[in-house]
Amino acid sequence: MLKSCKYCMKIHDSKYDCGKKPKRKKQGNDKDKFRSTQAWQKKREEIKQRDNYLCQVCIRKLYDTHNQYTYSDLQVHHAVPLEEDFDKRLDNDILLTICERHHEMAENGEIPIQVVLDIVREQEERQKFS
Repeated sequence: MLKSCKYCMKIHDSKYDCGKKPKRKKQGNDKDKFRSTQAWQKKREEIKQRDNYLCQVCIRKLYDTHNQYTYSDLQVHHAVPLEEDFDKRLDNDILLTICERHHEMAENGEIPIQVVLDIVREQEERQKFS
């Protein structure tokens, strides 16, 4: 059956792909899907508990800290971005509880990855001896 194509403005068979029809975009990516999983919800809570529900950058008075004991707007930061190594997404040795402000700084590279990893290592060692 011939039809007028609204993408190329020509007339061709309705089953013919003229190549002008836009491709459908995927809904979300692995990163977005991961953040809604039960495994991440559980791990995020575990890390916050390990870190005593406090921003670990603020408590050390690093990077322009305003309040040493920040316990609101907490987030769990991946020191190694999900895009770099998705397989490590649930590893304790790259996860750290930080406030929203310091999370943004860490994401922008204003807090070096090595500093974050050093704090994580400290927290992991502290937990072993508790």
